[in-house]
Amino acid sequence: MSRVIAVIGATGAQGLPVIEHLLRPQEDGSPSPWKIRALTRNAEHPRAKDLQSRGVELVQGSFLDNSAVLRLFDGAYGAFVNTDGFTVGMAKEILAAIEIWEAARRQKVRHFVWSSLDYALRIGGYDPLYTADHYNAKGRFADFLMGQKNGVEDVDGTMWTVFTNGPYMDMLGRLFGPMNIRPDGTRVWVSPIGYDGTIPIIALDDLGWWARYIFDHPDSTTGKNLEIASQMTTYPDIVETFQRVTGLPAEYKPVSMDEFFGVMNAHEIPVANEAPEGKTWRANFEAFYSMWKDKLIKRDMEWITSIHPPTTLEKWMREHEYKGFPESSALLKNSEDGKSKLRFIPEKRAEM
Repeated sequence: MSRVIAVIGATGAQGLPVIEHLLRPQEDGSPSPWKIRALTRNAEHPRAKDLQSRGVELVQGSFLDNSAVLRLFDGAYGAFVNTDGFTVGMAKEILAAIEIWEAARRQKVRHFVWSSLDYALRIGGYDPLYTADHYNAKGRFADFLMGQKNGVEDVDGTMWTVFTNGPYMDMLGRLFGPMNIRPDGTRVWVSPIGYDGTIPIIALDDLGWWARYIFDHPDSTTGKNLEIASQMTTYPDIVETFQRVTGLPAEYKPVSMDEFFGVMNAHEIPVANEAPEGKTWRANFEAFYSMWKDKLIKRDMEWITSIHPPTTLEKWMREHEYKGFPESSALLKNSEDGKSKLRFIPEKRAEM
């Protein structure tokens, strides 16, 4: 009999491949042992309707609504939780995460998986240079969760796994893609992290694989922080790989923080849609890029590869027939729903 995994963040860029992998047949061809119940604020959204057409049960509500979360977790074996700090802001995200954990305990959810990001502020010795809200909110709750008892031997307990991932390889159409295409066809990547700033990038297909692995192998994944990436990469590596795969001209242009943010309009708007009092987009992402510039975040790629050979940049570019068109897809639900107000200033972009 299939067991239910409740998913928070189901219609987001991360939730969709997680659900896809959880529903895949087992290696021997037998049906997946998992059924999915998904929380969504809008059951009529095209992404939600698509999930429903694939047999996913929908529960309407917000992760800020404790009654909705309790309904979501009722009778569920597992929970995959990816909260959206870009909507609600850091303070609400941290409080909501604690209350979601408490709801999971109340409903006797057996395996709770927290999709996390690195607690950059702690890793960086609490230097305010690394105060990226969307990272530190998830990292702070991860530290809280790792202080809880892992109920692996308690039949009524809740096992937990922290699943620390990172920016998506699939964002090569936007955040990590070229800022400009010159008249001669040269793709120009622009970044404030220098030549050797390192990014632990992850392909969404790999992220989905790891989510399935975590639920399929609780004996080896609970009570742990699994820090996963597909590749540790730099901007010169992205550009070199692109040239090799496509044969198209490309260039990397390192710039200062001021030059980088000067190409964008509205970078002083709040980074979270519903938190006008919160950090600005620039302040948040200056901290974000500082993490990569200073090579703050590490991954054990030898161990990761021993469990699951990851998707390389080259493989991803070939599989997606990637041509380096800026903003070629609305991967993030915020962007698809028109909530992202940040735009490049065309004349400044063209100067790159």
